[in-house]
Amino acid sequence: MKQNWLFLVIALLLVGGLWAYGTYIAAPRPPHQRPPGTTSPNNRRVERTDAEWRDILTRSQYNITRERGTEWANSSEVTHEHRRGTYACVCCHNPLFTSGTKFDSHTGWPSFYAPVVSNAIYTEPDGNRTEVRCSVCDAHLGHVFNDGPEPTGLRYCMNGVALVFAQIK
Repeated sequence: MKQNWLFLVIALLLVGGLWAYGTYIAAPRPPHQRPPGTTSPNNRRVERTDAEWRDILTRSQYNITRERGTEWANSSEVTHEHRRGTYACVCCHNPLFTSGTKFDSHTGWPSFYAPVVSNAIYTEPDGNRTEVRCSVCDAHLGHVFNDGPEPTGLRYCMNGVALVFAQIK
């Protein structure tokens, strides 16, 4: 008899937990609010609905850029890219970084010490870290840390999935 009750309690907890999780996942998320005064190069903006982003991005790109995910270390091809070129946002193609500011941080993610122009990105507090977002479409790109090389001392640790690389010939 005790085993039946125990099974029933566990089953109810499991069903309730799955229902609560499904309700949380299905709940609409409020749109991201940019910090006041944020500008982008040429005041360019790209705004799309969640459904539109899902249609144009891969599942991984969507997870990283729209849901603030993080890729596995050393999983991106651009981590070990050494050709001359520009790294742009995968969502809106806003130029973000150049190969001249890229360095090997030995972290497993593409790292840069400065954006191509100061307003190509903006930052926001993210717990103990500082999040980096695209100033044109608000895509989550990664985080910035204070342990980078000179001249800035910054390490923009980016998700390679959030970037597209264009080689300069």
